[in-house]
Amino acid sequence: MQTDGKASEITSGEGCWIFIQSVGNSRCRVKNSVMMRLEASEKQHRYHNLLDDDHANEMLESEGAGLAARVAELEVRCSRQAEELLCLRSTLADALRRLNALEGRAPATTTTQRNGAYSGSSTGTPTRELRVRQPAYREPAKRTSSYGSSASSLPQRRGPQHQSTGSLQSDSPASSSSLSPAPSPSPRATPAPHHVPHVTQPYRSRNSSTSSNQSPSPGATLTKRWNSTGDFNTQGLLPNARFTTTKSLLNLYSKPSQNGAILKHGTHTCQYNEEDGSIRMYLRGRPVVLYGPSDQDALDPAKVAPPPQNKLKLEWVYGYRGKDCRSNLYLLPTGEIVYFVAAVVVLFNVEEQCQRHYTGHTDDVKCIAIHPNKLIIASGQCAGHDRLDARPHIRVWNSVSLATLAVIGAGHIERAVACLTFSRADGGSLLAAVDDGPDHTISVWEWQRPDKGHCIAETKCSVDTVVAAEFHPLDRNQIVTCGKGHIAFWTLDASNVLYKRMGIFETRDKPKYVTCLGFNHNGDVISGDSNGNLIVWGRGTNTIQKLVRGVHSGSVFSVCSLKDGGVVSGGGKDGRLVLFDAELQPTGTENVIEGHYGGVRVVAEGRGSQLFVGTTKNCILHGDMELGFSPAVLGHVDEIWGLAAHPTLPQFVSGSWDRLLQLWDPLSHSTVWSKDIEERAQSCAWSSDGSVIAVGCVSGKWLVFDPVSRELVAQHVDGVEPIQTIQYSPDNKYVAIGSRDNFIYIYQVDDDCTRYSRLGKCLGHSSFITHLDWSEDSQYIRSNSGDYELLYWNATTCRQITTPTSIRDVAWATNNCPITFQTVGVWPENADGTDINSCTRSHDNRLTATGDDFGKVKLFAYPVTQPKSLCHQYGGHSSHVTCVRFLLDDSRLVSAGGLDSSLMQWVVE
Repeated sequence: MQTDGKASEITSGEGCWIFIQSVGNSRCRVKNSVMMRLEASEKQHRYHNLLDDDHANEMLESEGAGLAARVAELEVRCSRQAEELLCLRSTLADALRRLNALEGRAPATTTTQRNGAYSGSSTGTPTRELRVRQPAYREPAKRTSSYGSSASSLPQRRGPQHQSTGSLQSDSPASSSSLSPAPSPSPRATPAPHHVPHVTQPYRSRNSSTSSNQSPSPGATLTKRWNSTGDFNTQGLLPNARFTTTKSLLNLYSKPSQNGAILKHGTHTCQYNEEDGSIRMYLRGRPVVLYGPSDQDALDPAKVAPPPQNKLKLEWVYGYRGKDCRSNLYLLPTGEIVYFVAAVVVLFNVEEQCQRHYTGHTDDVKCIAIHPNKLIIASGQCAGHDRLDARPHIRVWNSVSLATLAVIGAGHIERAVACLTFSRADGGSLLAAVDDGPDHTISVWEWQRPDKGHCIAETKCSVDTVVAAEFHPLDRNQIVTCGKGHIAFWTLDASNVLYKRMGIFETRDKPKYVTCLGFNHNGDVISGDSNGNLIVWGRGTNTIQKLVRGVHSGSVFSVCSLKDGGVVSGGGKDGRLVLFDAELQPTGTENVIEGHYGGVRVVAEGRGSQLFVGTTKNCILHGDMELGFSPAVLGHVDEIWGLAAHPTLPQFVSGSWDRLLQLWDPLSHSTVWSKDIEERAQSCAWSSDGSVIAVGCVSGKWLVFDPVSRELVAQHVDGVEPIQTIQYSPDNKYVAIGSRDNFIYIYQVDDDCTRYSRLGKCLGHSSFITHLDWSEDSQYIRSNSGDYELLYWNATTCRQITTPTSIRDVAWATNNCPITFQTVGVWPENADGTDINSCTRSHDNRLTATGDDFGKVKLFAYPVTQPKSLCHQYGGHSSHVTCVRFLLDDSRLVSAGGLDSSLMQWVVE
């Protein structure tokens, strides 16, 4: 039993031990399991934490991207609202200008005006004649172009529907306006019209602009009520507040006119001989004896002849400078496009067909810039003839009142102002300019400073040509310039020091020229180059973000950023317009400018989908990418020397070295037709009955055209020198050809001016022929030459009349010769004999006008027999004035510029 009991105890002890061991093992297993679970939980927690961090980062990134998108959207909306506000302000300012003009204007009488000569619908197929624009009375011809559109996007306007609303700028020292209506232009290439007889009507001036200073009292309360606002200050630019802030940009102050001031004129070296009634004058030391008529009263050379009571007012400017200037076309909120030609900045409302002019410059305008408020304009000019008044400088002026706000840079700019740009991000307080001198200096000006502007920074821009400069629209004090082989990014720091970073083209093909600049809505810079590529430069960087190759075959001359974010590029060689979206992806929408208009020089956004395109052949087109483009402004491309007024109709013809012969309608300010004559034109003349046009050419040829059919009816050659002047006799039986080979060729005219038989040539001049006149009986000719001679000829025998006293009482049909007894007073003291290029007499024998080598048109009282004679002098041309002519009823004068390739139409007031 004991044995059994011991065994039982042992067995029980072992079981307990085994149980204890099993419990211990279980605890270990539990502990291990718990530890494993804890480690797994920690790992899972860490994993979840990592997932949460990634998710948070993703959320932050998405929120950041969304916030950036919202900020960009808000910026776009703010810019659009700012543009709308600017549009409202400028429209209100323009309305105020018109109201002020109407206050002092008499009620306008509506009169129907017709052009006259060549009316009727056009039929047939297009010919090679180019640049045709129909006047208002003619039924528009159907367009024959690649666009498939036959009408302009703008409505046609007729004269009686748009009478002048007046203008305030007539008394400004740098203003002129014309609110005469004209039709929208038709395409250039149309068939020749049929001739339809008509009744000629006299001119009626449509210009009725008045000054606000002469406003009657009933409108004073209206003006005063407007003045109560902060933005409409008619007190103007007082001497102590000449440079206005943006709160007084709409002031309508205008100074008394200085253009056309009385000029002391004449020579002190003339000697009058009472015995034979002659005057001896000296040109470059050479004596010239001029005999007056036998009934001429005795002259006192010491007396001064008064100026004429009539004055000239610039009514219309034909032409546009697109052949060698960039960034020269903008649209203002008032609906006017602003551009320049010669020394005039033109504000042209295409829809209403009216022009205003800023004439404060003294020589060629080379560039313009628009202030962010769309009301202030800066324009820069090159050096002129006068050492003091024509120094290169910048003029800042108000586009509503045409009053000059600031003149800066005179004596600071070396050769010419090549580029101008206003700062945008700070509201336009700064103005940057690039000099066209050897160092191409870039300067930044605080243009509103009262001390004629203050240059706060200046440095050498580039050793190579600079063609464009732009302030960044979003980043303050950031400027981008480009030119030959470079693009540069400038920063103006707080200490007014300019720092430059050159654009890095990396391994890509570096272009010969970076030709134009633009900005997208993100603030990235878009540049076009001579390789036909578009490059996007990231905002704030100088590296390439995107490259679009081969957009154009040739240089990209313009990049225009649209309000909807799209981009339009224009090719200077291929004439193509290509539309891109905001990401610079092609949309597939393209258009091509017709070749005779030239390549694309600049593209400006108009209203809606409309675009304005300036071309390299001095034309401005308007239209859209879908319907195509039609001409709004036409002009010549080279020097204009030929100019002649129609003898019976209100029309004139011009001929240029660009081989174009153009017939103009001065009432509708449009081109009747344009023809490529394949010869460089030097002179023009109408037959006495207006049935043909004779054109003298540089090659020695002279051509005769029918103005109705535009066909060549006769062609002759006299020598190899240019035909300087050509003139039909009053009876239409003869034509005189003055050549640069010193001879005058006389032809007999038969068969309604279609057949010409040479009678002979007049020998006697020792220099080239410059001018000639016919006598009223068509028996005699007088001529001037390059060595200041005045000779007389018998037209039928071609022999010189060596006794001038024998024909001193002959009445002359014209007075185109500036060296005559009746035009002694047009010559200034110490004048070169070639200074006066053209002279003309009005048909009523009351006025004489001259055009000289200094770009001036002068108006004298006829006859100008007093050696000391006063005149009215007018600027506008930037080159030598080659020809001046009065139109049919003497209500208008037309002047032609040489190198400035412009025609200017003046109203005789």
